[in-house]
Amino acid sequence: MKTHEKAHAGRDSIETTLPRVTSPLPGPRSQGVLTEDLTYISPSYTRSYPLVVDRAYGAMVQDVDGNVFLDFTAGIAVCATGHCHPEIVRVIHEQSARLIHIAGADFYVPNMVELAKKLCEITPGTFPKKVFFGNSGAEAVEAAMKLARYHTRRKNFIAFYDCFHGRTFGALSLTGSKTVQRRHFGPFIPGVYHNPYAYCYRCPINLTYPSCEIACATFMERTLFKTVVEPESIAAIIVEPIQGEGGYVVPPKEFFKVLTDIAGQHGMLIIADEVQSGMGRTGKFWASEHFDFVPDILVTAKGIASGLPLGAIVAREPLMDWPPGAHASTFGGNPIACAAALKTIELIENGCMENARIQGEQLARGLARLKEQFAFIGDARGLGLMQAIEIVKPRATKDTRNKALRDRILQEAYQRGLLLLGCGENSIRFCPPLIITREQVDGALSILDDCLRAV
Repeated sequence: MKTHEKAHAGRDSIETTLPRVTSPLPGPRSQGVLTEDLTYISPSYTRSYPLVVDRAYGAMVQDVDGNVFLDFTAGIAVCATGHCHPEIVRVIHEQSARLIHIAGADFYVPNMVELAKKLCEITPGTFPKKVFFGNSGAEAVEAAMKLARYHTRRKNFIAFYDCFHGRTFGALSLTGSKTVQRRHFGPFIPGVYHNPYAYCYRCPINLTYPSCEIACATFMERTLFKTVVEPESIAAIIVEPIQGEGGYVVPPKEFFKVLTDIAGQHGMLIIADEVQSGMGRTGKFWASEHFDFVPDILVTAKGIASGLPLGAIVAREPLMDWPPGAHASTFGGNPIACAAALKTIELIENGCMENARIQGEQLARGLARLKEQFAFIGDARGLGLMQAIEIVKPRATKDTRNKALRDRILQEAYQRGLLLLGCGENSIRFCPPLIITREQVDGALSILDDCLRAV
């Protein structure tokens, strides 16, 4: 049995591999949980629709009323190997019976070292590297920021409009995705400047690729460095190889060549945020590889441990020159999370990543066909199983975003048993588990077709 097929086998699996909605949504048991949630849970969470999950397996999710959904969210690209992959469950069980926690910041843990060694081997660049572990993408971004400041002795950063790097204060200071994420939380960490991203469908400076000569990147030299910040004060440029929350925006390859040249010219570090785009999702282990982009620091989390909380930065060895006590984490590098991550990497290398490439091509072809059929799909884009469509007002300019229609499509999909999430202001993302089958991709496309016709 192929590695990526194992997630569909086992006594705990959900019987169907396609949606099965047998009661009105949300059902009575779901409604009870929703009432209690309203009473006891912070209202700050973003819930797209009233899904109350009981269990999940592979690419299927079952709610507390017995309805079964096809999951094209994967926990926001976290469950890379699918829900409850039997090999992941096995290593979690074995490790939890041996050692649940010992602070890796104070003592030495074998599988923490083993995972760090593996990450150094598989990340871009053949130079020596070192790893720091945290619990999440935001924590990893914070660590990358601190390391950049410590090593360079510089204070400022450049991030990009529409980027998302997390919700903690340092990461949120970088984030330029939605005002709701920043409103009433300022002042933020000083010294963060934003630059246009290479969003070619909706060019922020109204040019056209390739005649633009990547003016969005050179904006940094032409404008930022001449008007608001001196380049010698910039510790690092932080960039998503593919913007995630910003709309699954795929830039042209030259974008990273220009950024790397600018960083090298001025002695800046360059940080790749691969929290959502990494771990085999694009058909390569890291999205950076599609662009021949080799960062100084790579940030990873989400899919690294198939659902367990873990984040990491992988940096060139000379950059890791901070002393003991400069930065640490109580739970970072937890033994159970490291065991899950090692098995996750093995599964990704031995089938899941190739499946992401193959099924991603199938998904991309299907979304492109839908784009030709429906005038309100302005763009279809992505790599591997990181795909999106952008919803616009039909017979209008592409600049007319259509968030209301996007949200209606998400609701229609939920009612039909397909779990999707939005991204950007008006796009829909498709980030299923990497074990997704062709039958499930075709099933999702068929449901999506029905939803588009319904709206």
